Amino acid sequence: MGEGDIFIARGALDFKTWLLVGEVRPPRQVSTPNDQPSPFSQPSRPTEPFSQPSPRVRHQKLRIQVMSPNGLPIQNATVSVQQTSGKFPFGCAMNKNILTNYKYQNWFLDRFKYATFENELKWYSTEITQGIEDYSVPDAMMKFAIDHNIQIRGHNVLWDDPSHQPDWVTRLSPDDLQKAVDTRIESVVSRYKNKLIHWDVVNENLHFNFFESNLNKPSSYFYDKVHKLDHKAKPFLNEYNTIENPSDPDSAPDKYINKVIEMRGDGYEGSLGIGLEGHFVAENVNIAYIRASLEALAGLKLSIWITELDIKGDLDDQVANLGPIIYELFSHEYVKGIVLWTSLGENGCYEMCLTDYSYKNLPTGDVIDGFVNELKHKGKFDSPATTDSNGFFEASVYHGDYEVYATHPNGIHVSDSRVIKVTRVRKHETESRTHRFTFDIEN
Repeated sequence: MGEGDIFIARGALDFKTWLLVGEVRPPRQVSTPNDQPSPFSQPSRPTEPFSQPSPRVRHQKLRIQVMSPNGLPIQNATVSVQQTSGKFPFGCAMNKNILTNYKYQNWFLDRFKYATFENELKWYSTEITQGIEDYSVPDAMMKFAIDHNIQIRGHNVLWDDPSHQPDWVTRLSPDDLQKAVDTRIESVVSRYKNKLIHWDVVNENLHFNFFESNLNKPSSYFYDKVHKLDHKAKPFLNEYNTIENPSDPDSAPDKYINKVIEMRGDGYEGSLGIGLEGHFVAENVNIAYIRASLEALAGLKLSIWITELDIKGDLDDQVANLGPIIYELFSHEYVKGIVLWTSLGENGCYEMCLTDYSYKNLPTGDVIDGFVNELKHKGKFDSPATTDSNGFFEASVYHGDYEVYATHPNGIHVSDSRVIKVTRVRKHETESRTHRFTFDIEN
């Protein structure tokens, strides 16, 4: 595509266009908690969405009716609701420090049920010296995750950027590289088979092509091998700047779509996911471009995950942009999960920290807590809710599991509790299902 061209995803019935102006992304720098200004002051340049998105795709009505044995509605019955689990995956990168830092553990476990190991599964971490594999750290992290019911994205099997290889890999002949790659795939994928929800198979293979070019193999070769070894972990592409930077032609939405089409054409027929890293630069955040890019990618009908979300900028700008970005991503039907890239290590964070070294929230962490609490409906059902004259109680809730019980107006009789799964209404359904609670006494 050239300048001025309009890309329309295959199968699209309508489309929207925006005039977008972007700039090249500045170089990345490491951020530490001590870089953040204190005390926190309100951001002077808030970033607002070009039109407010709606998370209605995540909401559904919870509809309760309380009845007497003879089928009459009971008015003023008290309905108690508590979310037992949410359905939208929201997670954060973790590093090995979580194994020994109890403050880190407590902070993480209070908020997240999904995670990505920041560096510990990468090839340059597990095989520093050729032929000597060391999985002790990721093994321990995996045990920690399993013990605490944390779902893990595998990151990554291979990384196409030549600057992110074990030193010895770049010196191999093509034949030896092929053997090393096959060994790496067999080793890491088999070791964690059935323990991961995803694998980033060949990381950033739109910007780079180290393995494809040196082995004369299409990307589909690597995805097919991984998928055959572990059918449970969905293979993902994973790229930056697809939604962050309209000035990067290498990973623009049309290039991403063409890559998927290419892989299918090369014979890969297995499951596939779209990974969008989400490394934003505060001064270049463009909500319109995010939405347009997501709508183009949605034409592939594949699950989209935001895999490494952070924002480069000062604290005020991070706070100003973080909420609108998350809300925009969360509101898109095909975005099936979000993982933050905010792991705090000895040298700080990649770009954005959520806490200081004592694991006390920075203002960015407060933004995340606000979103987590919203997903959990924290405080929403603290006050008593009662049924109307027809015995009904309704509430708009996020998809998830909810424990519900009713108390008779006499304050004595209490129904059995019931776990209700709230999901999206199917196309053939006109309204939410009504869940009825019946008391054994007359109204």
